[in-house]
Amino acid sequence: MADQATPNLPSRDFDVTEQFFAELGFDRSYRDHNWMILKRGSLVLEFFLYEGLDPATSAFSCCLRLEDVDGFYRLCQRAGIPERNTGWPRLMAPKSQPWGGRMGYLVDPDCTLVRLIQN
Repeated sequence: MADQATPNLPSRDFDVTEQFFAELGFDRSYRDHNWMILKRGSLVLEFFLYEGLDPATSAFSCCLRLEDVDGFYRLCQRAGIPERNTGWPRLMAPKSQPWGGRMGYLVDPDCTLVRLIQN
């Protein structure tokens, strides 16, 4: 198995987090009272319970490096994640970046920034 890293992200409510990411194709791999692991193919997101998180001041983030960023973006749209500049959850379309790649993002219900980057 190749080396890998998995982001550890906050969740105020595992039920809400699990439902949000289930709409994006993630399935539960593990869950107890303090930890939850969701998987979608080779993508793995791990969540810790953080009931006192203030989403408005959260600075958590991670990157999903995707073979088909546009396809994942369309999946987010079909899941009903709104495109807007403020609030959460929200979604922004992938665009060409000054560094030469393409990137969009989504913000989850706990205001974690998830960058969507084309491999």
